[in-house]
Amino acid sequence: MTAVPTATELEIRVAGPEDFAEIRRITIGAYLAAGHVTEGHPYLAVLGDVEQRARHAELWIAELGGRAVASVMITHPGRKYTEVALDGELEFRMLAVDPAAQGLGVGRRTVERILDHGRSLDGVEAVAITSGAWMAPAHRLYGSLGFVRVPERDWSFDGGPKDLWVFRHGLR
Repeated sequence: MTAVPTATELEIRVAGPEDFAEIRRITIGAYLAAGHVTEGHPYLAVLGDVEQRARHAELWIAELGGRAVASVMITHPGRKYTEVALDGELEFRMLAVDPAAQGLGVGRRTVERILDHGRSLDGVEAVAITSGAWMAPAHRLYGSLGFVRVPERDWSFDGGPKDLWVFRHGLR
């Protein structure tokens, strides 16, 4: 019987071009598996354009036992992919864990690493994230790590109901 790697063996690092295919696979696969998008949805093109994201933000990849299992995009106020970060905030987006690695603590460890990274940056006092109102498992994770919902910053893509919720974690 082969031992399953534990999240303590997780390596999280800045991704390079050699990682883009795996980031694309993980991100699209996770969003489809969770039902956040369906085949043919226009957002899949955004999720899949890893090269474009890498030109405007920092991409991280997480590896467990040498296999890519998660990715996330880190951005700052004023950058192309920033949706909600205000001055003094770091934002992460498109946190995706390979469905085969879910439940191993990979998402939690990745967010903890983001929080540690934010603490190491001068002028960053908080980390912000947008999460769909329907993403209850993500909300539980963020809450367990100390994020609080900031409903006055909730928003929507189309001017309809504000179903994109903002969560914030103060670092100082």
